Amino acid sequence: MPNKYLPIDQILTILKGTPPRLAELTAGLTPSQLQTAPNADAWSINDIFAHLRACSDVWGDYYILTILAQDKPTIKAKNPRTWIKSTDYLEQEFQLSLTAFTNQREKLLARLESLQPTDWTRTNTLIGAGKPLEQTLLSHADGMARHERAHLKQIVRIFNALQTAS
Repeated sequence: MPNKYLPIDQILTILKGTPPRLAELTAGLTPSQLQTAPNADAWSINDIFAHLRACSDVWGDYYILTILAQDKPTIKAKNPRTWIKSTDYLEQEFQLSLTAFTNQREKLLARLESLQPTDWTRTNTLIGAGKPLEQTLLSHADGMARHERAHLKQIVRIFNALQTAS
């Protein structure tokens, strides 16, 4: 049976590549373009990025760093879509927000890149979202990387639509 998680080096590559890819895709876009959704039911680039920041707060700074700080912690689930309401990410100036995200990501990567292979198997029990769920640091990092990869593809589609409309 194949491993259900991406290889650790691929996870790290995705997580490391997200901030510069966001910078590349948004360079030269106006605040109006960053706020433009492709249709009424879709998110703008800024909306997607604010969502990625909230996910990074919850999955990276809260889940992953708690697992590294404690032995087998019990963690109360947080929903990034709820968490974002306690932030001003949707209103922040994009480049300042990207700088904050990049700095946050560098700190997380410094921790992740220093881990031994056995550290990736550290576990937590997630409560408050149904039946308690045992997870690993690897499962959190994998989910975060896959999620970012999917949203970056979404941003590319919006970027391409904006370029076509120009």
